[in-house]
Amino acid sequence: TRDDRIEQEHEHLSDQASFSDRSLGRDRASQEDRFRSTYQKDRDKILHSKSFRRLSHKTQVFLASEGDHFRTRLTHTLEVAQIARTITRALGLNEDLTEAIALGHDLGHTPFGHDGERALNEIMPGGFSHNMQGKRVVQVIEKDGRGLNLTAEVVDGIQGHSTSGGASLPFTREGMVVRLCDKIAYINHDIEDAIRGGVLSQNDLPEFPVKVLGATKSARITTMVRSIIDNGAENIHMDDITKKAHDELRAFMFEKVYRAEPTIAEKDKAQYIVRFLYKYFIDTPEKMPELYLTLAERFGLPVAVGDFISGMTDDYAVDLFKEITIPKGWNGVISHIRQG
Repeated sequence: TRDDRIEQEHEHLSDQASFSDRSLGRDRASQEDRFRSTYQKDRDKILHSKSFRRLSHKTQVFLASEGDHFRTRLTHTLEVAQIARTITRALGLNEDLTEAIALGHDLGHTPFGHDGERALNEIMPGGFSHNMQGKRVVQVIEKDGRGLNLTAEVVDGIQGHSTSGGASLPFTREGMVVRLCDKIAYINHDIEDAIRGGVLSQNDLPEFPVKVLGATKSARITTMVRSIIDNGAENIHMDDITKKAHDELRAFMFEKVYRAEPTIAEKDKAQYIVRFLYKYFIDTPEKMPELYLTLAERFGLPVAVGDFISGMTDDYAVDLFKEITIPKGWNGVISHIRQG
């Protein structure tokens, strides 16, 4: 039962853990579950949400990648959760809280990955960041504008997994674990995807990070995970040498992959679609679903249009762009002209 789970937490977890019966609570009162702790309820709310399901059709790094083995935003999320749970369990922290934060950390991501985010950030008054949007998704947009009513600890962890948009670091150690594991996951699986996509070869990786962290994805992740665990639960961080190697590898990926020609070839098109859709719905807000018209009344039209576009999957955004810009029956017209 829930009471058994709470008792187990106090019996087995570290003093540094976030105990579910000491949560800062939710915005609205909610009846507790007989079997699940408050953080387990949050995890399940996220797992069953619409925004979580849409992650399977949102870009991680490679736009419109061919092949079934490239990461999506969903597979990235699951990898972050797995790594974070390993560290949390070893440190005696609250695994349920960690899992909830990890599963929800990218709910605010746009279509087309960080390129969609940059486009919205440039065009929206006040800017846009996916972590702050993730907070908005769970507090406002989900459940037809009612939000998921999550605990303060989970909302804070989602917002604080990145400090973009002016967010502060998470106030729980579980949130700090997810923040580090997000970096561990995306750097290492993006290397694997870049090699698979022909953007990198194994021999391109810089010497120092390979020497410190290892030559394979598994070895690198293991080294970083061990570093965090060995430093203990009081201050979640990597040792200096491991962090230096990680930071060098991250800088290498930005130079050679994230901003490299093979990965930016289609990015201008993706950003154009986002900018076009934003302007289109600013000019014709009545074309948006009813939920976003209601949000426009509450928060203003620019915010609501950003909500609508950031929630789109890659395919939905492309199909909507085509529907708006390409006349219906155009293929038939072209065929008729050719025959004539």
